[in-house]
Amino acid sequence: MTQVSMTVNGKPVSGDVEGRTLLSSFLREQLEMTGTHVGCDTSQCGACVVHVDGAAVKSCTMLALEAEGADVATIEGQAAPDGTLNAIQQAFQDHHGLQCGFCTPGMVMSAAALLKENPKPSEAEIRDYLEGNICRCTGYHNIVKAIMAASGQDVSAIAAE
Repeated sequence: MTQVSMTVNGKPVSGDVEGRTLLSSFLREQLEMTGTHVGCDTSQCGACVVHVDGAAVKSCTMLALEAEGADVATIEGQAAPDGTLNAIQQAFQDHHGLQCGFCTPGMVMSAAALLKENPKPSEAEIRDYLEGNICRCTGYHNIVKAIMAASGQDVSAIAAE
């Protein structure tokens, strides 16, 4: 076992891990932060997206030891301390960007990374960016609409599906 230390959602954390422990497992099992979902363990579904030092990564394919000393942000750190949703989370709620909710944490974290990189993405740019995130329920339309709304763009012209 090796000790790993990092900052998660602004708080220093540490724990003993085996060399093969995935970041997603460390977050879920040792830190009990179960908002980061694991759907495939093969980096295909995107449900496990977190930010490591500001970059969106799929935590099911990153070793916990690779995050040594890193600043990690998870879905649990997106809302305000009083529980108020951030703009992206609120837009997902307002525009029905979720159904079962399994993919939602990864979608929100991916959306946050996209909007940091491109504050006013087009519909095509959003769809392209989300290629690594799978949703089996929504058909993506309302997810795209929510991300556009979170970016401050007018979505009234986007047809409902």
